[in-house]
Amino acid sequence: MYQNLLYSTADSIATITINRPSVHNALNIDAIEELRNAVEQAGNDPIVRAVIITGAGDKAFAAGADIGEIAALSPTAATDFARRGQAVFNRIESLGKPVIAAVNGYALGGGCELAMACTLRAASERAVFGQPEVKLGVIPGYGGTQRLPRLIGKGRAMQMLLTGEMVDASEALRIGLVNMVVKHEELPPASEALAKRIIGNAPLAVKSCLDAVHRGLEMTQVEGQSIEAALFALCCATEDMKEGTKAFLEKRPPNFSGK
Repeated sequence: MYQNLLYSTADSIATITINRPSVHNALNIDAIEELRNAVEQAGNDPIVRAVIITGAGDKAFAAGADIGEIAALSPTAATDFARRGQAVFNRIESLGKPVIAAVNGYALGGGCELAMACTLRAASERAVFGQPEVKLGVIPGYGGTQRLPRLIGKGRAMQMLLTGEMVDASEALRIGLVNMVVKHEELPPASEALAKRIIGNAPLAVKSCLDAVHRGLEMTQVEGQSIEAALFALCCATEDMKEGTKAFLEKRPPNFSGK
C-alpha cells in the first residue's frame, strides 16, 4: 500500500515507519503524501488509540526534506510545498489521539519539525536534532519557526534557528525538546510502554486533554480556561467518568469503554 512507509497495528497502537533508509528517511513529496494518508488511516481506525512514528534503520528518524526538490522550487511552488507539509503536520498535532515520535537518529529540518508536531517525543541516546535550513539559504517551512519556540522558548529556539546548530539527545532533554532519552535498543519498547500508559486511561478524557491544550495555546489563559471548563463538563457526562470514579471508590482498576 505504501512505497515510502511501513504501517502496522498491534495492541491498539499504530506504528508508522518512514522507510527510506538509503537517503536517511528524507521526506520527499511522495513520502509526505503517504504520511498524510497513514495518519488519516490511524485517525479513522476506531481500534487505534495511539500512534508511534519512527524511522527505518539505525541512523535517522528523518533527515529533512529532499534537497533536490527544494532546489528546484519556484516561489509559487515553494508556497504550495510548505503549505502541504504544514497541513500534514497540523493533522498529526490535532489528530485527537496521542502521537509519539520515537526518534532513533538524526531528526533534522523536516524531521525535527515532524517530531515537534507529535504529542510526545521519545529519543534514542543517538538522536540528534536541528533546523539547519539557514545553511541552505531558506528557513523551516513545515512549522519549525512556530513550534520550536513554543517548546523550548524564544531565546534557545532563535539560537538553533539562526545558527543551524544541532543538539544531541541529552541537550534536547535538558531544554525540553524531548520527553525522555533511553538507550538506543530500548527505544521501541519504551515508546510502546509510554503509549500503553496513555491508552490505559479514559479515551475521551485523553482526547479532551489534547483538545484543551492545543486550543488553549492559541488563546489567552482566561479563554483557555473556558474551553477547559466546557470539556470538563462534557467528560462528566460520559460513561467513562462514572466508571472511573466508581472504580476509584471501589479500589479496583477501571474498565473504560470510550463512551
